[in-house]
Amino acid sequence: MKTYRFFALVGILAIIFFDQPTVAARLEQAPMEETPNYVVIGAFSVHRNALRFTARAHSELKVNARFEMNANRNLYYVYVLSTDDHSLAIREALRLRQESEYTDTWVYHGPLGKQSAGVIADASGTDINPETRQSMADVKRRDPASSKETKATSPGSSAPTGTAQEQSRSLSPAGASPAAPTSEQATSPAVSTTSPTTTTPAPTTAKAEPDNGVEGKRFFFKLIRAMDQTQVEGEVDAIDTERARKMGTYKGNAPVKVSTPANKSGQISLVSEVFGYRKVQHDLNYNAPEGEGIATDDQGDIVVPFDLVRLQKGDVAVMYNVFFFKDAAIMRPESRYEVTSLLEMLNENPKYRIKLHGHTNGSAAGKIISPAKDSKNFFSLSDTKEGFGSAKQLSEARAEIIRDYLVANGIDTERIEIKAWGGKRPLQDKNSTRAQENVRVEVEILEN
Repeated sequence: MKTYRFFALVGILAIIFFDQPTVAARLEQAPMEETPNYVVIGAFSVHRNALRFTARAHSELKVNARFEMNANRNLYYVYVLSTDDHSLAIREALRLRQESEYTDTWVYHGPLGKQSAGVIADASGTDINPETRQSMADVKRRDPASSKETKATSPGSSAPTGTAQEQSRSLSPAGASPAAPTSEQATSPAVSTTSPTTTTPAPTTAKAEPDNGVEGKRFFFKLIRAMDQTQVEGEVDAIDTERARKMGTYKGNAPVKVSTPANKSGQISLVSEVFGYRKVQHDLNYNAPEGEGIATDDQGDIVVPFDLVRLQKGDVAVMYNVFFFKDAAIMRPESRYEVTSLLEMLNENPKYRIKLHGHTNGSAAGKIISPAKDSKNFFSLSDTKEGFGSAKQLSEARAEIIRDYLVANGIDTERIEIKAWGGKRPLQDKNSTRAQENVRVEVEILEN
């Protein structure tokens, strides 16, 4: 009986052992869905550029855009969807190519962030063209430093183009290696006691050629502060008036080419909504641009002036580019630019008094993650504590983290009031695809 049992056990083990495919075979048979698929709308070698592009995608696509490092290409990938469903990723990439300005959206199948660090080239992932379903040997960099988009070479090739100085600037704020940081892991910068400056003096050098790579008329959108004619960093949206569709977003104070509108009349609207300033809009005809201050300069660019006026008493501005980690009263790193703009505005005019209005999506109570006592990590999930509270308490805590950032940078706490609304004033249905718009902080000017 023992001998029978022994041979029976050996037989079962042999069947199990020899019936199993090899590791390589199992990997070949494994469905693609087992590895994350990312719908990627941009790739950057410079950390700062990835931050700004992500913030812009938030405000335009109204999605939770994020970025993480693809260590093999040494590029930050900005993506709008992460899913195990490969077919869903392909469909979303195709939709964005057809319905948005991100016409070169692609699907990345593989690891990003910490998972991609240290992997060998042939196992690091694949970039996929959603139209051909074929792998892409290279991807375009969106860094604006060069006059044209450059290509990052395929895995196993040389590093993407860019100077050593550019690569050093792509480090996270904490100084970590480019292979390490992700949009959720970047640490908070040291707190400054002086006001950051986002405005720059008027350029004295000749203007460069447009770098947005489209066919169309040359424009120069002159964004200046009305009170002192100082240039202001910002962008301009071009809207096809008849079709009520955005044609594109263009950098201010730089020559750009604006594509021809699809309508017959040529009517377009040029809109500048720089945070901290009132909205300015110019309605003109693309075919024959005319209006107050509009002229053609020596380089042949059509100059359209935008005289920006600071927000006044009673104005309310939404901080569209301030985002929070899930269930947390902690800002995501890409929020740093806009809260710095608010800091600059308050430093510029000591008479400003503001009220920060906090809003959430829905009114359900839940977990609340907040900074630990005396923590200065305004943009990082490190050094936190966890509690439980109402939606109103979460909205209050989110407004307070912005106030704390401003106070840590020298603003008197008496100049800032807080109002928590929870989910009482939604902009969209809490279950809609645009529900993320409900999660916001608004700035109301009480005195100026």
